[in-house]
Amino acid sequence: MRYSHKLSDAVHILAYIDICHDGDLSSTAIAASVESNPALVRRLMGALRRGGLLATQQGSATPKLARQPAAITLFDIYQAVEGDGNLLHVDDKTNPHCIVGGNIQDTLRVAYAEVQSAAETQMKAITLARLIGDILTRERAKQGPAGN
Repeated sequence: MRYSHKLSDAVHILAYIDICHDGDLSSTAIAASVESNPALVRRLMGALRRGGLLATQQGSATPKLARQPAAITLFDIYQAVEGDGNLLHVDDKTNPHCIVGGNIQDTLRVAYAEVQSAAETQMKAITLARLIGDILTRERAKQGPAGN
């Protein structure tokens, strides 16, 4: 099974732009932080721009958040980079003549819809500001008490 890192990378990009706003915001610099390539960063930044979360100018490495971090939710970011994709997927190739294979798809669709709804509700409660705050708190903890 292949996992998508789009959401994780998109959050990384937005947090980097906010935290490092006075530094190098080129796709190359951001890609170095993500440990990816600049083309992928540019594609994700394009999706974030189309999603109304990022403001960019062609030919200028000066991206900015289009809204305050407290007004951007994890769900907003998810929608921008994943579209209307579901978190879980049903295997449509099961044996319809088997008691399990003939019924599992509809059974799982109902259960997966519940999971999707709960996940979306939780994602709407998590803001980019909260994630950035956690990043900064973890960094301060790594640095230890001032003067030591």
